[in-house]
Amino acid sequence: MQTTTQAAVETTGTVPLAEASQPARLISLDVFRGVTVAAMILVNNPGDWGHIYAPLEHAAWHGCTPTDLIFPFFLFIVGVSIVYALDGARRQPEAHGRTMVRILKRSAILFGLGLFSALYPKFEFETLRIPGVLARISWVFLVCGVLFLKTTWRQQMGLLAFVLVLYNVLLQVVPVPGSGPANLEPATNLGAWLDRLVFTENHLWSQSRTWDPEGLLGTLPAVGTGLLGMLTGQWLRRKDIEPATRVAWLFVAGGAAVLLGLVWNGWFPINKALWTSSYVLYAGGLAMTALAALYWLTDVQGYRRFTKPALVYGVNAITVFFLSAIVSKTLNLIKIGDVTLRAWLYNTFFTPYFSPINASLAGAVVCVLIWLGILWVMYKKRIIIKV
Repeated sequence: MQTTTQAAVETTGTVPLAEASQPARLISLDVFRGVTVAAMILVNNPGDWGHIYAPLEHAAWHGCTPTDLIFPFFLFIVGVSIVYALDGARRQPEAHGRTMVRILKRSAILFGLGLFSALYPKFEFETLRIPGVLARISWVFLVCGVLFLKTTWRQQMGLLAFVLVLYNVLLQVVPVPGSGPANLEPATNLGAWLDRLVFTENHLWSQSRTWDPEGLLGTLPAVGTGLLGMLTGQWLRRKDIEPATRVAWLFVAGGAAVLLGLVWNGWFPINKALWTSSYVLYAGGLAMTALAALYWLTDVQGYRRFTKPALVYGVNAITVFFLSAIVSKTLNLIKIGDVTLRAWLYNTFFTPYFSPINASLAGAVVCVLIWLGILWVMYKKRIIIKV
């Protein structure tokens, strides 16, 4: 834990220079991260999994709902954050060794938290799911962190294009051992085969056991999402270009990425579970435009009154994501009569007063608000838990 002090917003004439007040940190990035993790809490904690509004569910397979944008937005944010966290170390080659140790340590902690979350509360190692959300974040952070230290932005652009084309070829050209021709079906695509080979079925997503939405091969294009974030972060740090110009070109780049993703969707469909190349560009382009808008409002123009709830979530994002999963599982351990505490709370305070689908949504919203209250207290006390 550590304490932080927010810098005051400076102004010159009529144009706020909020971005000058925190040269090493973007308020817009914390806001974007906070909105994203709050959305994670919302979609991961419905009152009733059998009654969910369509936008709060993942696409059945091909396609993209608002919920499918949450995870790529977070990995994009990871990429931007790497630039702001490691730019100083990047300029000091003699410090690269120590920095890589820090990157490796943080990746290991994230991976370990993911394993603990998957094990809790039964700790059945024989059916432990090894891939997962925190595992993928750890791998993307590790690879992108090293690439940021050791490559130029031009090389990162080239790597991004190479990764996206390579992944398209792997999934649509390379035959799948034991299954036949290349295909994009859930259990028979190349990524699913690789996950079963490396992890075995006992250590994959419990709802399928034959494939995993956070599988090993899909981490390759997920790194591409992180690279898009890194490229965006480096563009935003360009002090030789006026903020308005930076924002304008970021909107252009984001729009172009979305358009290219939609075009590519024609033969390599947008798919979150496969993390297809079209999905990387489509979701990454939307993330660029969202961050550009927030950057202009909060870091350049200094409009921050509306940002406090998102900031409260954003500065402890991994903490609330991890703890919310642990608390949810704990509520299912405690019994009141014949039902779990979680079910009792839901049946007592929500189902009598709403339709089934609205009760489910209300339960999720209240969960978000409860965590907001907890995080607000932490924020006021300057408690920021860094992984």
